[in-house]
Amino acid sequence: MKKPDLGEVIRAAGSTRRAATPLPQPPAPAPALEPAKPRSRTGTRQVAGHFPAEVAWQLRELAVARRTTVQALLAEALNDLFAKHGKPEIAPRE
Repeated sequence: MKKPDLGEVIRAAGSTRRAATPLPQPPAPAPALEPAKPRSRTGTRQVAGHFPAEVAWQLRELAVARRTTVQALLAEALNDLFAKHGKPEIAPRE
């Protein structure tokens, strides 16, 4: 004797089992946006270089001693370099 198909028996009996509800889908990731730049940086580009750590510490010490910023010291140094080579002093000072 052949065994009955369990699926058919359940369907014929009228199963009270609920159909599986689909899991909620996670929201689509937001498109990658560039972080907002402060207005003071609009129209500017970063100029950087790699130097020994002592150079960075000495530059910070000089900024503290003169009660100014590293940015202002670098602008002063760049303008001195430009003047030395006959270029206009265009690095903005704070």
